[in-house]
Amino acid sequence: MNGSSILKRREASLALIIVMVMAAVGVRAPIFLAPATQLNVLIDTSILFMLVLGQTVVLLTRGIDLSVAANLALTGMIVGLVARAAPGLPIAAVIGLAIAVGLVLGLINGFLVAVVGIPPIVATLGTLAIYRGTIFILDGGAWLTQADMSKAFLHFPNATLLGLPHMVWLAIVVSIAMWVFLNFTRRGRMLYAVGGNPVAARYCGIDLARQQLLVYAISGMIAGLCGYLWVSRYGIAYVELASGYEMTVIAACVIGGVSFSGGIGTVPGALLGGLFLGIIANALPVIGVSPFWQMAISGFVILTAVIVNARTDKPASKIILSEAKRAAVGPR
Repeated sequence: MNGSSILKRREASLALIIVMVMAAVGVRAPIFLAPATQLNVLIDTSILFMLVLGQTVVLLTRGIDLSVAANLALTGMIVGLVARAAPGLPIAAVIGLAIAVGLVLGLINGFLVAVVGIPPIVATLGTLAIYRGTIFILDGGAWLTQADMSKAFLHFPNATLLGLPHMVWLAIVVSIAMWVFLNFTRRGRMLYAVGGNPVAARYCGIDLARQQLLVYAISGMIAGLCGYLWVSRYGIAYVELASGYEMTVIAACVIGGVSFSGGIGTVPGALLGGLFLGIIANALPVIGVSPFWQMAISGFVILTAVIVNARTDKPASKIILSEAKRAAVGPR
């Protein structure tokens, strides 16, 4: 069985597990299967979907971004402060500012990893602390609340278009864009070569530093966008906003089949991983599972996913690396 078949089988298995979980919860609490409840699950998971896709491109290159939640929190605070100072600022400008701030923060990570040569886990752990500290400096430890934000600022994520909130549409747009990028662009296919075998990728003429800068920039922009969406949806910004959420993002990637070893991962798989965690997070409280058991169940699922990935990464990587090499040596 080739690598592509293994990945498709893994994604199909995860999709089946999701359906089984939903059915099991539905038997216990039928309201969970109601369209309104499922829409709420989709809305609650939209930010996770986008952050998972940003983390996926980083993991494909054997990197990791532990600062993604801190980027989200800092960007959210910045756009919240700007919105308070200029309540009439168009939402398009607010979103553009959020993406730009996230991009800058992402490029800082990329510079530390690609240019300075600091290991990704060390670099992003350091920027995590720096970004959280910067939030405290900006607001002096105070919170921003709905009273500090305009109605337009708060309204946009929940406003609907064709029956779906803007947050869901943004997640759809980001997902399609990432799928096209990774599957149909030369630079996207290069990421698989970089993660699959960096030495071979270098000999194929791929600029590893440029690729690393690119993936951290993408992760940063997505985190910046999610920073605005998070703050506007929940109407609050503070130092510990989304604290620890980076672990949820990484867990979703692992469950979706994205490998820490690099070179393996797909957009559908990553989205399924995010959806699985989103359903678990919403389903366990519905059936009365205590928070302590929720943590234990989540941990068990993550460990199981890691074991499965370890058994299937090697055969899958051969096919993906071969395809990526062909894309890398194609016409420039």
